[in-house]
Amino acid sequence: MKHDYFVKQEQLPDGTILDLDDVIEQLAFNEQGLIPVITQDAETKEILMFAWMNKQSLEMTIETKRVTYWSRSRQELWIKGETSGHTQALVSMAFDCDGDTILCQVVQSGPACHTGRPNCFYLDVNMDDRHVRIVGDAPS
Repeated sequence: MKHDYFVKQEQLPDGTILDLDDVIEQLAFNEQGLIPVITQDAETKEILMFAWMNKQSLEMTIETKRVTYWSRSRQELWIKGETSGHTQALVSMAFDCDGDTILCQVVQSGPACHTGRPNCFYLDVNMDDRHVRIVGDAPS
């Protein structure tokens, strides 16, 4: 079971070095071969977007330092900014404690969201009044 690999790592001391290829082999890709990715601005720590990677896009991201995702709608690799120019330069990458989520910290060039907004999380939920408010204008 892949989860056992990450449980074993919990007790290792700070500074322990693990082989990246070994860790990637233990990641919990889903039935479609995908793993969720949270992308965060490396400086401000603002969450910019959520997307998916497969093993190939993960390897490409590590190799090129340009964040590459897997587009579920187009069923193809998606190098962020390839068509829009709004690129994401990888600063750091981390895996969560279960090996089922990736965190990429990036330098974002231009808006992160395809709507032109700075990030994809512009639908702000007001739980008390039970409504959603748009925060931030899309460019005209």
